[in-house]
Amino acid sequence: MSEMSDENTTNDDGARTYAGGCHCGAVRFEITMPPPDKVFECNCSICAKTGWQLGFAPQASFRLLQGEQQLRDYQFNKRVIHHLFCGTCGIRSFGRGLGHDGAPWISVNLRCLDGFDASGLPVQRYDGASL
Repeated sequence: MSEMSDENTTNDDGARTYAGGCHCGAVRFEITMPPPDKVFECNCSICAKTGWQLGFAPQASFRLLQGEQQLRDYQFNKRVIHHLFCGTCGIRSFGRGLGHDGAPWISVNLRCLDGFDASGLPVQRYDGASL
Protein backbone atom coordinates (compact mmCIF):
# COMPACT_ATOMS: atom_id res chain seq x y z
CA MET A 1 0.00 0.00 0.00
CA SER A 2 1.47 3.35 -0.97
CA GLU A 3 1.00 6.74 0.57
CA MET A 4 -1.65 8.89 -1.00
CA SER A 5 -1.46 12.64 -1.41
CA ASP A 6 -4.24 14.84 -0.12
CA GLU A 7 -4.58 16.53 -3.50
CA ASN A 8 -6.06 15.22 -6.71
CA THR A 9 -3.50 15.25 -9.53
CA THR A 10 -3.70 15.77 -13.31
CA ASN A 11 -1.84 13.45 -15.71
CA ASP A 12 -0.25 14.42 -19.04
CA ASP A 13 -3.24 13.01 -20.99
CA GLY A 14 -5.72 15.23 -19.12
CA ALA A 15 -6.96 12.42 -16.88
CA ARG A 16 -6.94 13.16 -13.19
CA THR A 17 -6.22 10.94 -10.27
CA TYR A 18 -8.86 11.49 -7.64
CA ALA A 19 -8.64 10.37 -4.03
CA GLY A 20 -11.77 9.22 -2.26
CA GLY A 21 -13.28 7.02 0.36
CA CYS A 22 -16.02 6.34 2.82
CA HIS A 23 -17.25 8.56 5.66
CA CYS A 24 -15.20 7.05 8.49
CA GLY A 25 -12.00 6.82 6.42
CA ALA A 26 -11.57 3.06 6.73
CA VAL A 27 -11.93 2.64 2.93
CA ARG A 28 -9.64 4.79 0.77
CA PHE A 29 -8.99 4.61 -2.96
CA GLU A 30 -7.57 6.42 -5.97
CA ILE A 31 -9.17 6.47 -9.40
CA THR A 32 -7.73 7.93 -12.59
CA MET A 33 -10.23 9.19 -15.14
CA PRO A 34 -10.98 12.24 -17.25
CA PRO A 35 -12.68 14.97 -15.23
CA PRO A 36 -16.41 14.09 -15.33
CA ASP A 37 -18.39 16.30 -17.70
CA LYS A 38 -21.71 14.91 -16.46
CA VAL A 39 -23.20 12.98 -13.58
CA PHE A 40 -25.08 9.74 -14.10
CA GLU A 41 -28.10 9.21 -11.88
CA CYS A 42 -29.65 5.75 -11.92
CA ASN A 43 -33.24 5.14 -10.87
CA CYS A 44 -32.74 1.54 -9.73
CA SER A 45 -33.92 0.97 -6.18
CA ILE A 46 -30.49 1.08 -4.51
CA CYS A 47 -29.06 4.09 -6.38
CA ALA A 48 -32.27 6.09 -5.96
CA LYS A 49 -32.47 5.38 -2.23
CA THR A 50 -28.80 6.19 -1.59
CA GLY A 51 -28.58 9.26 -3.86
CA TRP A 52 -25.60 8.11 -5.88
CA GLN A 53 -24.00 10.41 -8.44
CA LEU A 54 -22.13 8.00 -10.66
CA GLY A 55 -18.92 8.19 -12.61
CA PHE A 56 -17.35 5.24 -14.42
CA ALA A 57 -13.81 4.11 -15.22
CA PRO A 58 -12.09 0.89 -16.26
CA GLN A 59 -11.13 -1.27 -13.30
CA ALA A 60 -7.45 -0.93 -14.22
CA SER A 61 -7.61 2.80 -13.36
CA PHE A 62 -8.80 2.08 -9.81
CA ARG A 63 -6.60 1.37 -6.83
CA LEU A 64 -7.91 0.40 -3.41
CA LEU A 65 -5.44 1.87 -0.91
CA GLN A 66 -6.96 0.57 2.29
CA GLY A 67 -10.05 -1.08 3.70
CA GLU A 68 -10.40 -4.33 1.76
CA GLN A 69 -11.26 -6.07 5.05
CA GLN A 70 -13.95 -3.43 5.76
CA LEU A 71 -15.79 -3.90 2.46
CA ARG A 72 -19.10 -5.71 2.42
CA ASP A 73 -20.76 -6.82 -0.82
CA TYR A 74 -24.44 -6.46 -1.59
CA GLN A 75 -25.95 -7.88 -4.77
CA PHE A 76 -29.54 -8.01 -5.92
CA ASN A 77 -31.67 -8.64 -9.01
CA LYS A 78 -29.34 -10.25 -11.60
CA ARG A 79 -26.40 -10.15 -9.16
CA VAL A 80 -23.96 -8.73 -11.71
CA ILE A 81 -22.98 -5.55 -9.85
CA HIS A 82 -21.06 -5.64 -6.58
CA HIS A 83 -22.50 -2.82 -4.48
CA LEU A 84 -19.64 -2.50 -2.02
CA PHE A 85 -19.98 -0.59 1.23
CA CYS A 86 -17.93 0.06 4.34
CA GLY A 87 -18.88 -2.30 7.16
CA THR A 88 -18.19 0.42 9.72
CA CYS A 89 -19.99 3.53 8.39
CA GLY A 90 -22.15 1.95 5.66
CA ILE A 91 -21.10 4.32 2.86
CA ARG A 92 -21.03 2.96 -0.70
CA SER A 93 -18.14 4.86 -2.26
CA PHE A 94 -17.60 2.54 -5.25
CA GLY A 95 -18.87 -0.62 -6.90
CA ARG A 96 -17.63 -3.22 -9.36
CA GLY A 97 -19.28 -4.66 -12.44
CA LEU A 98 -18.91 -5.30 -16.15
CA GLY A 99 -19.36 -2.73 -18.90
CA HIS A 100 -21.47 -3.30 -22.01
CA ASP A 101 -18.36 -4.73 -23.67
CA GLY A 102 -17.84 -7.26 -20.86
CA ALA A 103 -14.74 -5.50 -19.51
CA PRO A 104 -14.49 -4.92 -15.73
CA TRP A 105 -15.47 -1.40 -14.69
CA ILE A 106 -15.66 0.61 -11.49
CA SER A 107 -18.57 2.84 -10.65
CA VAL A 108 -17.62 5.55 -8.23
CA ASN A 109 -19.91 7.75 -6.19
CA LEU A 110 -18.69 11.19 -7.23
CA ARG A 111 -19.88 12.48 -3.86
CA CYS A 112 -17.14 10.35 -2.23
CA LEU A 113 -14.25 11.97 -4.12
CA ASP A 114 -12.23 14.33 -1.95
CA GLY A 115 -12.85 17.97 -2.86
CA PHE A 116 -14.93 17.18 -5.96
CA ASP A 117 -18.12 19.18 -6.45
CA ALA A 118 -20.48 17.77 -9.07
CA SER A 119 -23.29 20.25 -8.39
CA GLY A 120 -22.65 22.24 -11.58
CA LEU A 121 -22.52 19.23 -13.89
CA PRO A 122 -25.43 18.21 -16.10
CA VAL A 123 -27.27 15.07 -15.04
CA GLN A 124 -27.78 12.14 -17.39
CA ARG A 125 -30.56 9.86 -16.18
CA TYR A 126 -30.12 6.10 -16.51
CA ASP A 127 -33.12 3.77 -16.36
CA GLY A 128 -31.69 0.98 -14.23
CA ALA A 129 -35.12 0.22 -12.78
CA SER A 130 -36.24 -1.30 -16.09
CA LEU A 131 -33.31 -3.72 -16.38
